[in-house]
Amino acid sequence: MNAPPQHVSAPLRIAVLLSGEGTSLENLFEHVERGELDARVTVVIASRAGAGGLERARRRGVPAFVVARKQYSDVGEFNDRIHEILARHELDVVALLGFLSRFEPRERYRRCTLNVHPALIPRHCGPGWYGHRVHEAVLAAGEQESGATVHFVDDQYDHGPILLQDRVPVLPDDTPDTLAARVQTLERRLVPEALRLLHARDPRTEALRRQL
Repeated sequence: MNAPPQHVSAPLRIAVLLSGEGTSLENLFEHVERGELDARVTVVIASRAGAGGLERARRRGVPAFVVARKQYSDVGEFNDRIHEILARHELDVVALLGFLSRFEPRERYRRCTLNVHPALIPRHCGPGWYGHRVHEAVLAAGEQESGATVHFVDDQYDHGPILLQDRVPVLPDDTPDTLAARVQTLERRLVPEALRLLHARDPRTEALRRQL
């Protein structure tokens, strides 16, 4: 007797928004290629023309677009253009991976946009808190730990229900560069893990989405 057919879910379709070199995007590609994440990066949008993540996407045949924040005086118009591009693609989630401008999820992406932040939200977050500014502040404050946070996105910077958060120690001889490297290693574990939870419709994840 033949076994009953098994339900196979489709790969998670992801749009990635970024502003820099795209190392988190590369990490995502590698997880997919190793079979560790059932997903497909469908489109990449960068907020500046020189972002290295654009070339990482193009090397893998992923459509990549520039929506330069500096060309728009109004953040709403900037988001209008991003949404125009996103609307051309079938998507399950929008992932902000080093995206330094404010993305407005609006109704379409209100419960399916994730951001990764290189600190333990609610510390060192909000407008202007990104990259080495965060790590410099952690060191200046004499804190003994830092970390990374993956959270759902609402209409505020670095705000919304926290999906995953983990910590790393701050060592006595740390510099912003060494602390950043440790936090980035953590981010590269947390982001794929968060996407797996979304794909599996994990009950905890679904409860967080309902808060939005």
